Amino acid sequence: MKKTLFPVLAAALVMTACGTKTTEQTAQTAQTETTARVGASDIAYVQVEAVLAQCDLFLTEGKALQEKTEKAQKSWAQREQNLQAEVAQLQEKFQKGLITSRDAQAQQESLQKRAASYQNNAQKEAQSLDEENYVFTNRAQDLLNRAVQQINADRKYKLIINASALIDADTTLNITPAVLQKVNELYAADKKAEKK
Repeated sequence: MKKTLFPVLAAALVMTACGTKTTEQTAQTAQTETTARVGASDIAYVQVEAVLAQCDLFLTEGKALQEKTEKAQKSWAQREQNLQAEVAQLQEKFQKGLITSRDAQAQQESLQKRAASYQNNAQKEAQSLDEENYVFTNRAQDLLNRAVQQINADRKYKLIINASALIDADTTLNITPAVLQKVNELYAADKKAEKK
């Protein structure tokens, strides 16, 4: 019985080893096929910042919002400087003895009320601008995502990446101009739909 058990055990080990080799070969073949399927033409990149800076949405609405934000910031800075100048003048008058302490206190309270009112208004204005910027950013991101989805509707690309993380790539993989064109088309269609 020992003599028959050994050859059967050896045969079983050989068959198991063959099964492992077949599994390894199948895994290697699948990996090679996957590598062959994902080639250079299956990958593309988009310069997202360039699209967003050059698209019609930014050139019309984005620049206007940017100018509005800058104008508000300059206005806030100017109002703060004016209030600080008034406080300094009031202190100077009081130190020189040109006004009574009662008048100085009344003017100081008035300045504090104006400063509180200014801060309240500036805060509301800043919140409104933040909300406008948030909505604008979401609209731009939505247009970009829709453009990429439409360009890749046929699943031509298996991978589309943002070029901001790209170190080096062949320029033939750059689909930025196509994405920019599609973003502008979608923006024009959205504007047309809004008018109806």
